[in-house]
Amino acid sequence: MDLLNAIILGLVQGLTEFLPVSSSGHLVLTQEILGVEDHGVTFEVAVHFGTLLSVLVYFWKSLWRMVLAIMPPFKEEYAADRKMILYLAVASIPAAIIGFSPAKGAFESVYEKPAIVGLLLIVTGLLLFLPRILANRGKGEMSLKTAIVMGIGQAFAILPGVSRSGSTIVAGIMAGTKSSLAAEFSFLMAIPAIAAASVLECEHLGAISSEVLTSYLVGAVVAFASGLLAIFTVLAAIRKGKFEYFGIYCLIAGLSAFLYFTYGVA
Repeated sequence: MDLLNAIILGLVQGLTEFLPVSSSGHLVLTQEILGVEDHGVTFEVAVHFGTLLSVLVYFWKSLWRMVLAIMPPFKEEYAADRKMILYLAVASIPAAIIGFSPAKGAFESVYEKPAIVGLLLIVTGLLLFLPRILANRGKGEMSLKTAIVMGIGQAFAILPGVSRSGSTIVAGIMAGTKSSLAAEFSFLMAIPAIAAASVLECEHLGAISSEVLTSYLVGAVVAFASGLLAIFTVLAAIRKGKFEYFGIYCLIAGLSAFLYFTYGVA
């Protein structure tokens, strides 16, 4: 992989990790379009480190409060933060079950089928319209119920083309939680999800050759910067009530990808 392709793929990963348009799906499609040799999950792990750092930086205050919340003498002022830790742990369970199950191989096989990824992008696009169609904008606070529902949404996002942020935010809204709170919790959910996925694939990092190491590092840095931009963009779109605009994009991108990789037209 040359430096230019690493920059492009890092930019795609960073933007689409938090924009509700599926980062894994876009990486698959972009690699196919660019004709980049498939390096398996190794490059994806590298750029995931970049996006992980971006969410850690953006939410460092909330994360620091969580750290203080679990330190003796367990002050009452951090009670809400301890509850948030519980919610994050519960929300991570469904994806963890899939990640450690035999079904993981079936999910990963979709990476080799860009036409199916296109169809799954269409599914994501339709999903993003649900809150508007059902007139359910969500007005409540975070709850255990919401954490469970969002966790299930995250489990389905293991499929490339199904947006992790999109499915979890919509799940949170449909569970009755305020859209801005669902979005923030979705981003926090990305921390254990990305970290766990990276740890599971760390065994492949030793296979990185010195020739591509620089490209991988540059890709990670680009993913970090674009990831920060994406977080700002999503939160701004939700505040302005324009979240479903991403759905329009997914429908167009998904249909174009399906036609291109199935019939050679778009």
